[in-house]
Amino acid sequence: MSFGPLLVLDGDGTAYGVGGLVLDCPARTIPQLVAWTLEQPVGAPALNRNGMPADPLVVLTEAAAERFGLPARLEGHEQRAGLRLEDDHPIVKQITRAKWKLTLRGFGPWARVYRPAKAGARQCVQFALPSWGALDARAWPGVSDMTAPEIARVLGLYAARVTTPRGTTAVTGLELMTSLRPPTRAVRDDSTGAWESGHNPGSLGTAPVDCAPPEAPPEHPLAQGWTKGFINEEVFQWVRDVDLVDGGEVTLACALGLDVNAAFLAASSRINVGLASPVHVLKPVFDKKVPGCWLTDLSHIDLDPRLPNPFTPSGQRPTGPAWYETHTLAYAQELGHNVNPTEAYIRTTSGAYLDPWHDRLKAALLDTMASLGVRADMEPADLLAAMERLPDQDPGLRAVLAAIKATAKGGIGQLRKRATGLRYIPGERWPALDRPTWRPDIRAAIISKARVNMHRKMLKMASAGLFPLAVLSDCVVYPAPTRSPLDLLPYTTSGKPLPGAFRLGVAPGLVKLEGVQSMDWAVDLMEKGTNIARVIKGDGHDASLDAGE
Repeated sequence: MSFGPLLVLDGDGTAYGVGGLVLDCPARTIPQLVAWTLEQPVGAPALNRNGMPADPLVVLTEAAAERFGLPARLEGHEQRAGLRLEDDHPIVKQITRAKWKLTLRGFGPWARVYRPAKAGARQCVQFALPSWGALDARAWPGVSDMTAPEIARVLGLYAARVTTPRGTTAVTGLELMTSLRPPTRAVRDDSTGAWESGHNPGSLGTAPVDCAPPEAPPEHPLAQGWTKGFINEEVFQWVRDVDLVDGGEVTLACALGLDVNAAFLAASSRINVGLASPVHVLKPVFDKKVPGCWLTDLSHIDLDPRLPNPFTPSGQRPTGPAWYETHTLAYAQELGHNVNPTEAYIRTTSGAYLDPWHDRLKAALLDTMASLGVRADMEPADLLAAMERLPDQDPGLRAVLAAIKATAKGGIGQLRKRATGLRYIPGERWPALDRPTWRPDIRAAIISKARVNMHRKMLKMASAGLFPLAVLSDCVVYPAPTRSPLDLLPYTTSGKPLPGAFRLGVAPGLVKLEGVQSMDWAVDLMEKGTNIARVIKGDGHDASLDAGE
């Protein structure tokens, strides 16, 4: 019997679980609550046979927090990420006296209370306090204000489709990678016949590895004194020169924005990434099958100025030699150009590390969209109508959808978590560097692939005479005859979507309508230098906040 992955405790001592479960919790202190929770069949099985089961999660409503002597709100720290009870707070002392421990992040919006594992069984309970900001409104819209049973429903559905939340959606996204590709597995010692922990092939292992110097952010120890430049694999932020908008385009009625669904998640599918430390090579022969960072000059390549240059985030032609991730150079080759790197940092051991992560999040996204009435098998017109109805659908399901998207985007961002804190000094190491999942090269590979995927589709659209006005990450704006993408997207003579071009759909990598404005509006803002892909939705919405969804 299992009560599911989590419980939501309300101020009267009632604990709500998934599937309508209601329990009476007699605990009056946090240590008592930990002990009581561990007596219940709460938790979730491992997502991989080599992994660990998920620890039970207890969510404390504001009233429940006060019931246990915790403040209703947690304030006073200069950085939100550092919010926690002071070490001398009575609750922290209470936990310590009962011989429980807290992790280094202490008792904050997300807290772990544990004792060392006994006989192989973990003794750990995780807490989340929505009134302290545990459920960020950008990732979990409206959930903090829901009732305890509704919070249990929403988080329970997310746990079933993704995993038990373990912190912010970004942290959970990163933890999900490790849960699906555990670093170790049981191996038999040939000499003794005993089972012991060994490396799990295809994983990132247990030891952190340093990135290559050109892959490091500016504050990284390896970046100090490095003078050969840095890789700049980021998303597009490009606007077409307004002088290159022709008369036929100007006379069209609309500027129509298309948004690529979960663009970074789509790019993580079947992507070959490095699984070990980089190897420095001089005068390498480029191989598109080898993950790495290559120094070469692409500035001589002449491309249509009505499209962004695919080799830079700005969409402008490179000005000289620069470092590029493998996917960017492979695309230059695909376009028919020779690439001759002078130097590289390559990974000789590689694999599709992110495959199970991509597959689980894609399935979660599609299942949740289907629950909201948007199915993958819909005809284009029906799909557009269903998307228009989306804002009126179940708020809880919409919150789960937002959390799934934030998990994908944030997990990839965590691969290059930057140093934080007012006291940080550039050149010092920071905690994230000590985990095997601090891998800026993997993030660069995903973003490079996403940008190349975007450009490849724009190039196919251009073959049908359609050129973008602006691009921001996963949003591209086109001149269009009407407000419907059905009148913009190209079709073959047989009436099917043009292969390789943008295509409407719900799956990652397909597109949805982002917004429509008048062409006069678009040209006016372009003349002022505004990236219209950022504001195509109108109503003051800044699309840069959604990048990678």
